[in-house]
Amino acid sequence: MVKIRKLASLEKGLEEITRILTEEEIKKAINKGSSYIRKCSDPDPDSDGIKRNIDHVDSIALDKACVKKGFAPPLLTSHQYILDQQKSELNSDELNDVSRMLVKFSILEGDLNKFIIDATDPLGPGGEKMTQIEKKKIFDSIKKIEDKILKIKLSIDKSS
Repeated sequence: MVKIRKLASLEKGLEEITRILTEEEIKKAINKGSSYIRKCSDPDPDSDGIKRNIDHVDSIALDKACVKKGFAPPLLTSHQYILDQQKSELNSDELNDVSRMLVKFSILEGDLNKFIIDATDPLGPGGEKMTQIEKKKIFDSIKKIEDKILKIKLSIDKSS
């Protein structure tokens, strides 16, 4: 039976790891197999009554392996999601208005597009090559979008 994991949980991040990384990649990253990851991703205690938890060092190594493959780090994302969910309890009015958040998201996306277009403009400060300042603006803009996406997810998760 497939177990449903809470969206804001390390177990969900570990479940994602097993989808992204192969058995060999997991073994190379932490010297343990995917069965260990599956045990740690189980939200319930095992038959011995023990809830398995992943070591912090292993979680970092697994996230690094995912990043090397071009994927966002699932465990870092889980940590961020858990903390953001905690923060959202302090500011719940904003999370109740998904429509307003989507409008803000569209504005942030427009800002990102403008930064990228400006940064790749041959007549810009660095020509077709991005300057460090342009890269920083783009990364900051992406972070704002990621934060907004997280708020939208939290709002949807909260309503169910």
